[in-house]
Amino acid sequence: MPEKNIRLEVMQTIEPKVEGFMKEFLIPTEEIWQPTDFLPDSQSDKFFDEVEQIRGEAKELGYDFWVTLVADTITEEALPTYESWLMDVEGIDQHNGKENGWSKWVRAWTAEENRHGDVLNKYLYLSGRVNMREVEITTQHLISDGFDIGTDRDPYKNFVYTSFQELATNISHKRVGKLARQKGNKSLAKMCNIIAGDEMRHHLAYREFVKIILEHDPNNMVEAFADMMKRKIVMPAHFLRESGGSMGFAFEQFSDCAQRLGVYTAQDYIEILQKLNDYWQLGSLQALSDTAEKARDYLMRLPERLQRIAERMKFSEEQYTFKWVTANGMI
Repeated sequence: MPEKNIRLEVMQTIEPKVEGFMKEFLIPTEEIWQPTDFLPDSQSDKFFDEVEQIRGEAKELGYDFWVTLVADTITEEALPTYESWLMDVEGIDQHNGKENGWSKWVRAWTAEENRHGDVLNKYLYLSGRVNMREVEITTQHLISDGFDIGTDRDPYKNFVYTSFQELATNISHKRVGKLARQKGNKSLAKMCNIIAGDEMRHHLAYREFVKIILEHDPNNMVEAFADMMKRKIVMPAHFLRESGGSMGFAFEQFSDCAQRLGVYTAQDYIEILQKLNDYWQLGSLQALSDTAEKARDYLMRLPERLQRIAERMKFSEEQYTFKWVTANGMI
C-alpha cells in the first residue's frame, strides 16, 4: 500500500479517539480563562487607574524583553496561517462539508490558541511601550507571507512539528513570565504563565498523537520524525519582517534577543528533542525496517551531535533597533 494511503488509513483508525483527546487535553469554553480576566475592566470606574498601573510596571522591563514579548505576540497572532495549514493535512482535511474528529480538534485547538495573541496584544497596547502600528504591520506581513515548515500535508511530520513547537512556546512564555515577575510585574507574569500552561496541554496532546501512530505505523513515523529533524524545526515566525524589511531578517534579530535573555536557546532545542526521543521510547521500538532503523539511529545520536555544535555557536551581542520598540523602550 502506498505510504500516503497508509497514513490516511492510520489517521482514520485513530479518529474515534479524538473526542477523548479533546476532553483530556482541552478545556470547555465556559470554564477556560479569557483575556479580560487579566486585563483592566473597561466598564469599571477603576479602568484608568488599572491602565496607569500597567504603564508604570511596564517601565521596569528592558529592551530585549520588549522585543521578545512583541515577537511572541506576533507569532501568536498569526494563528490564521496555522489553522489553515493544519486543516489541509491528510486525514484532517474535510471535504463535501463532512466533518471529522480531527477537524473538530483543529478548530477547538485554534479557539484556545486565539486567546493568547488577544491578551498579549491588548497588554502591549495598554503598556504604551511599543509602536503598535509597526507591530500590526509585521503581523499582517507574517500572515500574508505564510510559512514553510517542511511538513507538506503529511500528518506524521505535522504532529512531530506541533509536539516540538508547542513545548518550545511553553518554555518561551514561561521564561518571559519569570522575567516579568522578577521585575515586579505580576499581572504580565500571570498572563505569560497561563499561556504557557495552555501550550503544555497542547504539547501533551500532540506528542500523544505521535505515540499512538507509532503503535500503528512505526516505520513511517520514525522516518518522518528523522526527516523533520534533518530539516530542523523552524519556528512558525521564521519569515518575520518589519515594515520595509526583507522576509526573515527580523526573526534573526529576535532570535538573538531570545538567546541573550535565555528565553529560548539552542540548549532548549536539544533538550526538547531528547524529551521526545525518551517519551516515544525510540530505543525500545521493535522490528523496524532497515530504513527506519537508520532513522532511529540518527535520532538517538542527534542530541549529542547538536550539543557539540551548540557549544561552538555564537550569537550577536549587538542590540538591533527594531521599529516595534525604540532603544530606550519608549516611543
